[in-house]
Amino acid sequence: MTGLIVPPGQGRKLITKAQEVTFKATKAQGSAISVFEVVVPPGFDVGAHVHKDSQEFFYVLEGELQILAFEPALRTGDSWHDWQSPDGDKAVRATEGAFMFVPPGTPHAFRNASDEPARMLFQCYPSPYHEFYFEEIAEIWAAGGPVDPEAVEQMRRRYDVSQITPLRYEPPTPTSSRPATERGV
Repeated sequence: MTGLIVPPGQGRKLITKAQEVTFKATKAQGSAISVFEVVVPPGFDVGAHVHKDSQEFFYVLEGELQILAFEPALRTGDSWHDWQSPDGDKAVRATEGAFMFVPPGTPHAFRNASDEPARMLFQCYPSPYHEFYFEEIAEIWAAGGPVDPEAVEQMRRRYDVSQITPLRYEPPTPTSSRPATERGV
């Protein structure tokens, strides 16, 4: 196989507790854009951020994500979930087939607020910014222990990521139901 055709489920994978990223097309293959398949687990919120030079494309393949791509009337630093544009735009629920284009300089975000994983095709121009970003963030998550926020911020600057609200990963807590006999029914 030449590497120009990538069968389903194939490609270099970076798997962490916060996401699974499969590299589909990279700078090393001669691509001007980086293409990834990303599995977004329940509770993952990339946080609002902006890129000075990069443009991005998101296509939901399975599941649902809450997505946003606009400059809000007021940027709040803790959460983007209630942001609204001067024209009244708000974050939207994106299901299978939804697409989001993010030009340079546009604040954007996505999160999986559902209880099922979502899968998306993600493209970034130019390559290899996000290839290196995914590699480094995977190393940070894999290391375990406390994360050095300043090291993460320096990494983001290297790869054209200006974070506005925090990246969060808060997996849903499974609820356990007791058998009816234990509840006195």
